[in-house]
Amino acid sequence: MGFVLSADGFGRALAELGQTHRIWAPVLKRGEGRFTDTDVVRYDFVESADQIDFQDRSDYSFKELLTPLSQTLFYYAEDQVMVPKDDPAEVIAFVRACDLCGLRRLDQMYQHNGARSDWYYDRIRSHVHFALMGCGHSFEDCFCASMGSNVAPEGSYDFSVDIDEDGNVLVDAPDEESAKLFARFASQERDVEPAHVDSNPTQVTVPDEVPNELYRAPLWDEYTTRCIECGRCNFVCPTCTCYTMQDVFYTDNGRAGERRRVAASCMVDGYTNVAGGGEYRRTAGERMRFKVLHKVYDFRRRFGYDMCVGCGRCTTVCPEYINFAAAINHLNDAVVALQQGPKEDSHE
Repeated sequence: MGFVLSADGFGRALAELGQTHRIWAPVLKRGEGRFTDTDVVRYDFVESADQIDFQDRSDYSFKELLTPLSQTLFYYAEDQVMVPKDDPAEVIAFVRACDLCGLRRLDQMYQHNGARSDWYYDRIRSHVHFALMGCGHSFEDCFCASMGSNVAPEGSYDFSVDIDEDGNVLVDAPDEESAKLFARFASQERDVEPAHVDSNPTQVTVPDEVPNELYRAPLWDEYTTRCIECGRCNFVCPTCTCYTMQDVFYTDNGRAGERRRVAASCMVDGYTNVAGGGEYRRTAGERMRFKVLHKVYDFRRRFGYDMCVGCGRCTTVCPEYINFAAAINHLNDAVVALQQGPKEDSHE
């Protein structure tokens, strides 16, 4: 069921929704970007509709709501162990179609990737609902259409929001409770289809298979000299799920403290270190190879679909201007060249 609301009507509807839910949405943070006097769009809890940035793609993904950068798993003192209390508040998160496709990847990793689902993820996930923000145009560096994530999965959102050229808010509300809410503030009922793009200026071709020979190919050497291993690409990605454990001791004897799950990154030096000083991937090129193949090949081999959703945030945020779409296309070109074999010398 769809509705047309004025900006004021949508604001009042969201305010009422805010009485029972916390609102997690992209917010324009002026002067808080990575360079002096630059802006950034980050997720935060908001209290009114006018705080939400509907025009821009967020520089960071929504995932910190579900997978906090630092999450305390339990506290301990002597022989006592205590799990942190759960926040019972229901949350509505405003996200793009690529993020909802990314949510499927997060659920896959935390809920369907082992003998049992991740308990800490589940207790947050059970309280989170989603509102889709339509995309009337492609954002910088996006290649979501190539990755099949330009349209939100069916049944993945409670309601959608689009703003037309007159400033009216168009809402598609497949969720029954959401439909009842917006019907009370709507000026008109009509069918609404969330806006989405059919193509992007940036396009990629993902190879079906990657021969083992390419694991040692020279195409990865470029990133050894360019990448500074800051990990920004991982931390803005809506599908990166890696973490490490951190113990914090409150006492010198270590008998009181807490254990935390802390976001980690395959692109940061030290991530693959093991006991005895061993390290599986020493160079940035080797780490880039691991990341690219995991996003567009290895994950698919296990679960049947690619991990990357083509949001383009990793490219936009990279301080060394490494283009992830270009890396995928370089990989595909190398696969094609290998399949065609060496060119024979031609003689007149």
